[in-house]
Amino acid sequence: MPIIIAVGMQWGDEGKGRAVDLLSEDVEIVARYNGGDNAGHTVTVGDKIFKLHLIPSGIIHGHTIGVLGNGLVLNPATLLEEMEMLRQAGIIITPERFWISDAAHFITPAHRLIDRAQESARGKSQIGTTGRGIGPSYVDKCARRGIRVGNLLQPEAFREKVKQHFEDANKLLTILYRQPAIEVTSMAEEFIGQASQLIPYIKCVGMQIRHALKYHKIILAEAAQGTLLDLDQGSYPFVTSSCTTAAGIFSGLGIGIQPVDRVIGITKAFQTRVGAGPFPTELFDKTAAFLRGTGSNPWDEYGTTTGRPRRVGWLDLVLLKYAVEINGATELFLTKMDVLSGLDEIKFCTEYLMDGIPVSELNFSGGAAELERCQPVYRSTPGWQADLRPIRKWKDLPPQVTKYIQIIEAFCGIPVTQVSVGPERSAVITRE
Repeated sequence: MPIIIAVGMQWGDEGKGRAVDLLSEDVEIVARYNGGDNAGHTVTVGDKIFKLHLIPSGIIHGHTIGVLGNGLVLNPATLLEEMEMLRQAGIIITPERFWISDAAHFITPAHRLIDRAQESARGKSQIGTTGRGIGPSYVDKCARRGIRVGNLLQPEAFREKVKQHFEDANKLLTILYRQPAIEVTSMAEEFIGQASQLIPYIKCVGMQIRHALKYHKIILAEAAQGTLLDLDQGSYPFVTSSCTTAAGIFSGLGIGIQPVDRVIGITKAFQTRVGAGPFPTELFDKTAAFLRGTGSNPWDEYGTTTGRPRRVGWLDLVLLKYAVEINGATELFLTKMDVLSGLDEIKFCTEYLMDGIPVSELNFSGGAAELERCQPVYRSTPGWQADLRPIRKWKDLPPQVTKYIQIIEAFCGIPVTQVSVGPERSAVITRE
């Protein structure tokens, strides 16, 4: 079947947006299947910069259909703002080319308030949530009291469901978290007004995707966040609330298990993380400042959604190989290789010392507690001074760059097929 999956190999922020934008040139449907507006993708097209949180970046191509699957949780205010931003940039957003699953769930303002109250109550044990209401919305989904997008199609029942939701949330906020009460009526009416604007875009996405596959339409499925934030396979509890791996496509879009053409693992040429949690290769010296940048351009390491400076470090090949195996990745797309230009030496982690014992293969059954016990063991390769940004052909890459790529390929057991050397749409080198 003509399915391609693009998935992050790290803790998110790998540059999936621009990778999906590039891959979308040859597909007909681009689909998100998990997460909410806590993820951010930045795509640079000419002098335009698109910062997207929900809509797949592939929709920037005029020939594609953008899809939000049932695995998502949606804040209607964020989504409407994003739709308008794209329209203002000349992107056509109509019910014909943008579909929202009737089985996706809503995030409400109450979910956001609960999220922040819960994080504050954790004190020193905070996990670094964005406060966007993602977790509480998934909790309601699992507790079978969530508000589905498809509920909009029955207006009176939807109104009652929303009102009950805000009343229940008020009890939780005031009694358990000692927060001020919310004004139920006004907040519910505002939310209903926003959500109702999405009615024309509602589709039975699972059925639409299944029909598209029967007619051999090419589908690019895009995961939010990264593998190491997966609720089951990541560094628990410092994870997100959904399935961020390639396996999530089947439940998140409502299709049966079937062959996938390619699973493209997207990873930076170094390591980053936003929020709390273990990070074995994290740096705090002048190299960290070099890798992070100053925040003066979109290519620097500051969160698209939060604006927080990202934690940075050397590439962790142990974690990368784990992510490759968890996702069944068939190839790697390396981003931000140009950021490493100017370093005399490039380090990379090939194993850990766990309580003094060498470990070369990770078992995440212990979650974050296990990773916190790991000390990285580094190897190194010569760096390069050349500016990679003008390069567009693989054969023109400096030998030090190709050697670094070969090290990554040998460790992970799959090829690197594309390398990005700048934020622009054209700044990607495809292997001949």
